[in-house]
Amino acid sequence: MSCPYSSNYREMEDSIKTDFKDDMSYADYLNLEQILSAQQPQSDQHDEMLFIVIHQASELWLKLAGHEITAAVTMLKNAEFGPAFKVISRVKQIFIQLTQSWNILSTLTPVDYLKFRDSLGHSSGFQSHGYRKMEFLLGNKNQALIKVHESNSAAYDELTAISNAPSIYDEVIRIMAASGFDIDNSMLERDFNQPYQSNESVLNAWLEVYRNADKHFELYELAEKLMDIEDAFQQWRFKHMYTVQRVIGNKMGTGGSSGVAFLKKALDISFFPELLELRTKL
Repeated sequence: MSCPYSSNYREMEDSIKTDFKDDMSYADYLNLEQILSAQQPQSDQHDEMLFIVIHQASELWLKLAGHEITAAVTMLKNAEFGPAFKVISRVKQIFIQLTQSWNILSTLTPVDYLKFRDSLGHSSGFQSHGYRKMEFLLGNKNQALIKVHESNSAAYDELTAISNAPSIYDEVIRIMAASGFDIDNSMLERDFNQPYQSNESVLNAWLEVYRNADKHFELYELAEKLMDIEDAFQQWRFKHMYTVQRVIGNKMGTGGSSGVAFLKKALDISFFPELLELRTKL
């Protein structure tokens, strides 16, 4: 017998499993009890839940982005360009997702944020291990920034190891050298703890790639994939800065930074400076 409300009703199918006493459920697989109980507001203000969920979700996306970039480095070392392109494209989409999250947070008004801001103490996104890991993997190294993680030995050790290792861009430059491009030796065995600085030999190599894109198509495509990440990352940085400005103006950050002024400085940092410079030279 059909349901009288069949146009607005979906019957349970007999084949759908409902007994999970001895089997893994969706909640078990995702550890949802642990995840969904991790929101612990420090005040009684309604909007603090929004603030917590946005930042926790962002940390999960950053964890995935770090996972993907780490995999991409290994793939590039093994000359697996196709799989590397796939995961790099995924990272771009992750940053687009992260950028969208600021639109949700911007519904938090200055008045409502000030009702619970003091509850944050000195906690700040500046202390995000996931964000710092991404910056280091992409090449924006700064050992001084690791100090904030000293109280978390696992995070501190991981960031120190990543700082000592070549970034994804360092690995790409090594690939270019192995492919026959004339790259200064100083760029291949440099101190990887130091922030990357633009180099003329690298710029000239990229100009050769772009001027002969058909001949060097994999490197050409790789360069554009890297620019996709830079583009998406910078949009995320800008939206972060502007959302902070919208909510707290020019107040100091909870972690002690100058706030918006400090965030604006990041907009001048390029992970892959030669890939921007070559556009002028072409």
